[in-house]
Amino acid sequence: MVNDTISDMLTRIRNANMVKHQIVEIPFTKMSNNLAIILKEEGFIEDFETYSENSRNFILISMKYKGTERLPVISKIKRVSKPGLRIYSNKSSLPNILGNLGIAIISTSQGLMTNIKARQLGIGGEVLCYIW
Repeated sequence: MVNDTISDMLTRIRNANMVKHQIVEIPFTKMSNNLAIILKEEGFIEDFETYSENSRNFILISMKYKGTERLPVISKIKRVSKPGLRIYSNKSSLPNILGNLGIAIISTSQGLMTNIKARQLGIGGEVLCYIW
């Protein structure tokens, strides 16, 4: 049983990215599903779908690569806030990742969103991870 499902998801994506796997299987949680939605909207993954096997739900993520050399679209993925040390940011100090070339995923009172969308709405929250 994994206690930190967000770190588990990000590690599975990072490992699959390094060895250039096409598909990653992740245990389904509402948080991992919302993270997959954001990653797809921002163009970091190709697609994802959920399926059930033996009364357990999973998410299948289709990874995205560029060119004939299959260069990964995700060059770095970093967990920021951890269960032992939560990192929060208010609306005025939201992170700016590589001049908005990357994103930070923020858990706000209005759900998960990118740092760019949170800045537009003028809200802060817990900084979950950085992706670029």
